[in-house]
Amino acid sequence: MEMIKRQWIFGCLLTLSMTASAQRPDYPITAGPYSSSWESVSQWTCPEWFEDAKFGIWAHWGPQCQAEDGDWYARHMYYPDTQQWKWNTSHFGSPEVFGLKDLIHAWKAERWNPDSLVKLYKDAGARYFMALGNHHDNFDLWDSPYQEWNSVNLGPQKDLIGGWSEACKRYGLPLGVSIHASHAWIWLEPSQPYDGNLTKADGYVKNPDGTDKWWKGYDPQDLYAQNHPHSTGWENRGTIHSQWGWGNGAAQPSREYMMKLQNRVLQLIADYDPKMIYFDDTVFPFWGVTDSIGLNILSDFYNHSALMNAGKQQVVVMGKILNDDQKQALLWDVERGIPDRPQARHWQTCTCIGDWHYNQSTYNNNRYKSAAHVIRMLVDIVSKNGNLLLSVPVRANGTIDEKEEAIVKGIGAWMRVNQQSIYSTRPWKTFGEGPLAEAVNPMTGQGFNEGIKYSAKDVRYVVRKDTVFATIMAWPEAVMYSLKALAKKSPYYSGKVAKVTLLGHGTVKFKQTNDALLVDVPATHPNEIAPVFQVNFRKYIPTNQATK
Repeated sequence: MEMIKRQWIFGCLLTLSMTASAQRPDYPITAGPYSSSWESVSQWTCPEWFEDAKFGIWAHWGPQCQAEDGDWYARHMYYPDTQQWKWNTSHFGSPEVFGLKDLIHAWKAERWNPDSLVKLYKDAGARYFMALGNHHDNFDLWDSPYQEWNSVNLGPQKDLIGGWSEACKRYGLPLGVSIHASHAWIWLEPSQPYDGNLTKADGYVKNPDGTDKWWKGYDPQDLYAQNHPHSTGWENRGTIHSQWGWGNGAAQPSREYMMKLQNRVLQLIADYDPKMIYFDDTVFPFWGVTDSIGLNILSDFYNHSALMNAGKQQVVVMGKILNDDQKQALLWDVERGIPDRPQARHWQTCTCIGDWHYNQSTYNNNRYKSAAHVIRMLVDIVSKNGNLLLSVPVRANGTIDEKEEAIVKGIGAWMRVNQQSIYSTRPWKTFGEGPLAEAVNPMTGQGFNEGIKYSAKDVRYVVRKDTVFATIMAWPEAVMYSLKALAKKSPYYSGKVAKVTLLGHGTVKFKQTNDALLVDVPATHPNEIAPVFQVNFRKYIPTNQATK
């Protein structure tokens, strides 16, 4: 009789939970000049402020950083004998006892100070800031009425997006929010044998010692979303990469699950007014199942911006693996990679100085990208009509470590001297010269070709109005350096050179011949990363399109 009574109570609780969820109406899509069709959203144009900004910094930070054990922790903690399984069991216990939900509970972000971090990034030369909104762990980092598993209710009990937003306003940086949660449906499937199939009713069962569960009253299925059959065709942990577009045996998400994500994002846009949304998806959420969710979000975001800006949208949505038609509707993002040629439409590289999630091993073994590496990537990317979004991993407590801080300050030191060769520039007639300019460096999937070894033989060019900037990618040993693209007989000839200035140093001697512009390289270096020569002409001869 007692068992029947308990089952009845649990059934009522489950019904009440479902009813309460169903009572919350779908968030309305903002009306305006854009509709939820490819034809309509393809009227989007990349705003000039973003093309001018060139460089942003990202805080890819959430509850998975509590372990400080690298990327995809909330997935791999459920795979026996992996590094993260071993770390979890040795520090917290078996995932049967301590799973993702408990990692969230343990994360407090007790030393997080968004003001100091955003100021540091602004001083380093960032012109926009990206905050993690949620990861594949499905946990929202804002006051999210459509997802009770959020950072206001649980974990830090702080509105993290709200805090980042206020800091960005104080320091004049446009705020972006990255959304990754669409894939939780399949990404958290390894939790199914452990705590991934818990229900709200299970939270009302007392612990063995008679105490209440800390998550009593919350529905784990709102977090794990595993009340569905497991995907098929899984030979190994890497199979999920082939299912990223919801094919190859991926379990198909329910309409309710997809609409929940749409509602979360629309509410985020309305309440926090971000200037950028980053989707960690092929194209956008649930592309491969339906286009409707992504198109609804795009049209809402563009209309919201248009209403805020006298009818002209001023926002950016970033997506991966886009075809030429899709690049008309949103910005192409390349993960950890750089196209080997300039792109007609503006684009972005996203990369990280270490792992995406903070990793003590990366710190201990000095595996961060150096400031020099980041600057050379930035120069290359800008020459090809792109922006760089750089993630600086944040520790569990909300701070960055001293090695990361030194790298960020090193980037800032170079930017303060050479910023005019970065901001508001555009691709020149050729993006560069040297061995890497002639080489082919194909991308894999969404990118992953960033391991480029720049040298003093490599030069990158950009232009601002009638001034050309030539950056040598490392300091040369030669006293005179040959810039072949600026020769009198060059196909990119832009006029007779009047003056050459080494930024941070002053004017230098030069000689323009039929074969090259020869510039003097001083023995004293204004920085130790890469010299930038500003080239002014008696009368600049422009062209409207790069030829190489």
